Amino acid sequence: MIRFVLCISLFTAIIGQIAAQSTAYVIHVGPSLGVQKWDNSFERQILYKYHAALSIESVNNENDNSSIYAQLGYHVRGSATRFRFFFQGGGIQTFSQEFQFNNLSLILGAKMKKPLGARGKYFYFGGLRGDYNLSTNLNDLDQNNNPYAAIYYPQPGFVNKWTAGLSFGGGIELPFSELVGCQFMLSAHPDFLLQYRQPSIPNVIDPLNPGQNITIPERRIRNLTIELSVGLRLLRKVVYE
Repeated sequence: MIRFVLCISLFTAIIGQIAAQSTAYVIHVGPSLGVQKWDNSFERQILYKYHAALSIESVNNENDNSSIYAQLGYHVRGSATRFRFFFQGGGIQTFSQEFQFNNLSLILGAKMKKPLGARGKYFYFGGLRGDYNLSTNLNDLDQNNNPYAAIYYPQPGFVNKWTAGLSFGGGIELPFSELVGCQFMLSAHPDFLLQYRQPSIPNVIDPLNPGQNITIPERRIRNLTIELSVGLRLLRKVVYE
């Protein structure tokens, strides 16, 4: 909780510094594609979810070719497993199991801009990111007393509350007027710290073979999220006289 408060305080302080000059506020929303690397043979598939964020960036009234920015957002990260069952007569049933990690993210970075047409711009950016895990759906995975859950699924007690990574990507800015515009952005968010780490656990009763014990292997899970964002861009222009 202390780290969470410090992140909010840092974000507020950065906003205060940027807001002393012309600034742009961007509200982002859009779809997310989440994948995860698991340190075992369990095949991971794409998790289709969403994100929402608010960013603030500096604006140079004379030469707006670069800026620094801070972004605070809500992101659903994770992965999924999908199974298909084929029935005699041609019927197909699909079962999907999602592993969701609902994170609050703070990104600090820089953006470079280039002209695009008469008024628009294209840009690319990069920054450092810290994530705080708000919740997961891991408690719901064995709600039907699935005997595989304890063996193959991650358990809530081993989720790391704090992770960190990089964020980078590019997009375009299109103005509607001097102070209002829109923004389209494609970004990637790989973690370099683990979202989940569980040591190997020996002497666990095998739910599939009562009377026998097994060892649950070590599990390490790292996130990678791809996001497509549509944003409303609002410019606050400061003019010194």
